[in-house]
Amino acid sequence: MASSVLILGGGAIGSAVAAYLSAGGWHGEIRVLERDPSYAQASSALSAASIRQQFSTPLNIALSQFGLQWLRAHPECGLSEQGYLYLADTAERADGLRALHAIQTAAGADIALMPPAELKQRWPWLACEDLHLGSWGRSGEGWFDGWALLQTLRAQAVRQDVRYLADEAVELRRDSHGALSGVRTRQGQVLQADIYVLATGAWSGTLAATAGLDLPISARRRSVYVFRSPEPAPACPLLIDPTGLWLRPEGPNQFICGGTPLNDAPGLPLDPEADLFEESLWPAMAQRVPGFESLRLERAWAGYYEMNDFDHNGLVGALPGCANLLLACGFSGHGLQHAPGVGRGLAEWIRTGRFETLDLRPLSPARLAANQPYRELNVI
Repeated sequence: MASSVLILGGGAIGSAVAAYLSAGGWHGEIRVLERDPSYAQASSALSAASIRQQFSTPLNIALSQFGLQWLRAHPECGLSEQGYLYLADTAERADGLRALHAIQTAAGADIALMPPAELKQRWPWLACEDLHLGSWGRSGEGWFDGWALLQTLRAQAVRQDVRYLADEAVELRRDSHGALSGVRTRQGQVLQADIYVLATGAWSGTLAATAGLDLPISARRRSVYVFRSPEPAPACPLLIDPTGLWLRPEGPNQFICGGTPLNDAPGLPLDPEADLFEESLWPAMAQRVPGFESLRLERAWAGYYEMNDFDHNGLVGALPGCANLLLACGFSGHGLQHAPGVGRGLAEWIRTGRFETLDLRPLSPARLAANQPYRELNVI
């Protein structure tokens, strides 16, 4: 007899698990507990929704490659493949780009290293005088409609008889053997299942703590600013400046940007950081793209990274000591682009007890207790 599955969190990751599990011949009940069906504060909806292969770990590159295939197969998600462009302004940073380039190209990523003259020729609006090297994703990188990705996965799950419950998990309960025995909700229900999946994003660590489980996941605010420039930047990629600034187009002469927070304390309210744009981002943009000096800020928003402070990589799979709890959280800013691959992999594990298509074992939560980080160096 098939087991029942309760997925905690109906964002992109939770919905991907539900969609792939219900599509793969699973005959047990699948429910998804989502506290806010409008997704008004969900990280999936508030993300800048980008995809790249310029990671430092082969597994993250492979997850991006599957996410890319998924996005190409779903044109409603509006994939724009204009690439990521990482810039290095010192010899040391240039050496870092070269080392990562070797890993990325060995994994099949289409990444080009470009000297300053080549950068200037391709993007004449870019200030290159201080640069040593650039690393550009010629294909297979860009941005997409994150809301469409979420809704596509959710709609697929619903069509396949997955039940979405509008309530919030507030407490995980364990039995005398350490396994989960139920989930108490905000509305006072106690929901039970054979298998539980923790996919509540930035709140996963807080929820796990209600059962005495220690996960190094914290909610880290990331602010996104929308601006318009009278000067165009034709064929602009998603640009990553050495200052920590990132920017990309968002329609004709409109752009979004963000960068390293001035205050990166966990759990800050979801209000855009007040001084970050004026003090840090705008000066960096004016230096890197002189035409942006006269830009006009239009609006801003903020979302949470579910930051895994252990090694900045996702936690996927069974949690030792709580065997019927599977984790799908802690992706540190790259969860949306990896949602299809993680959903497929965890669905395989639930059905068969192993990862069949892509080996996700390096993301096992067992690495926490073993103190063996699987570190991702390229976190934006």
